[in-house]
Amino acid sequence: MKKNILVTGAAGFIGAHLIRDLYKLNLFNIVALDDLSGGFKDNIPEDIEFIECSINDIKLIEYLFTKYKFQYVFHLAAYAAEGLSHFIRRFNYQNNLIGSINLINESIRNNVECFVFTSSIAVYGKNQVPMTEEMQPKPEDPYGIAKYAVELDLKNAKELFGLNSIIYRPHNVYGEFQNIGDKYRNVVGIFMNQILNNKNLSVFGDGEQQRAFSYVGDITPIIANSVLNKNCYNQIFNIGADKPFTVNELAKEVILCMEKNNTVIDYLPARNEVKIAYSDHSKIKNYFGEYKTTTLQEGLSKMANWVYKVGARKSKKFENIEILKNLPKAWLK
Repeated sequence: MKKNILVTGAAGFIGAHLIRDLYKLNLFNIVALDDLSGGFKDNIPEDIEFIECSINDIKLIEYLFTKYKFQYVFHLAAYAAEGLSHFIRRFNYQNNLIGSINLINESIRNNVECFVFTSSIAVYGKNQVPMTEEMQPKPEDPYGIAKYAVELDLKNAKELFGLNSIIYRPHNVYGEFQNIGDKYRNVVGIFMNQILNNKNLSVFGDGEQQRAFSYVGDITPIIANSVLNKNCYNQIFNIGADKPFTVNELAKEVILCMEKNNTVIDYLPARNEVKIAYSDHSKIKNYFGEYKTTTLQEGLSKMANWVYKVGARKSKKFENIEILKNLPKAWLK
C-alpha cells in the first residue's frame, strides 16, 4: 500500500523536481502544498494532488494531517532570500521558522515516520570553508538563523517525542522551474531573466564572491530516496556541487550559454553577505555513494534551454519589506 506524503513548497523549483522524483518511485500518494507566493501552479504535474495553502494556516494544516495521515513530510517551503532577510526580519521568522514549527507540531501529533527538512549552508556563517556537518553553525543573517532554529527544534522533537528527521543543507541551487523573475534571490535566474529583457547583469560588489552552484537535478533524487534508508534518519547532510566559482565566472558562463556576448555587467555597491561559501560532501557520499554532479556549463545549458521556452517572468510585487535603512538601492526599484 502506498504511503501518504506531504511536500511543502512543491510549486517552487526544488519542490517541482522533488515531486517528480517521488512520483517516479511509485511508492507514495503525494499531496503537494504551496501558497504560490514564489512558485507557480503549472510547476505541478496534473496527476499530483495540489492544495494552495500557507504553512501558517494552522487550521488547514491541522485538517490536512488529520485527513491524510501523512507518513512522511518533505518540508521545502520557505522564503529563501538570504540577502533580503535582514530587511524582512518578522516576515522571515514567521514564514521560515514559525511556519516550520506548525508542521513539526502536527508531525508530532500525528506520528509522522520521518520529517525531511531542507535547511541551508547559510547556517554555517563565514570563515568556515569547506563547510562540514561537524562545524558549529554561526549564521550571519536572519535567514540562516531561522534555518538553524528549525534544525535545533527537530533535534529537540526527536529527543522528547521520537520524531525522526533528515536535514539537508543545500546551497546555491539552480535549474528548470526556478522563479527567474524574483530579483531578490537565485542569481542564476536573475542573470538569465535580465538577459531575456536585454538588461545588463547586476553584480553586487566586485563579483569575487565564491559559491558552488548546484544543479537541482543532482540533489532531488537523493532527497526523494532518503526516507527509504533508515540509516539516514536523524542525520544532517550537506548536499550540492563541490567546485566553487566566483560570481564573475558565473556571469561569463551565463552570457556564453545564453549566446548574448554583448551583455554588459553592472557592478553595484557591495551588500552584507558571506564572501566565500562552499561545503564538503564527504558525509553524504559515505551514505549514498558518489552521486551525479552536473558541470556548471551543462547545468546552465539545461536551464537556458528551459528559460528560452518559458520566456521572461515577472514576480508579484513584494510588499513585505520592513526596514529600508541600508537596503541596496537596486532593490528599491
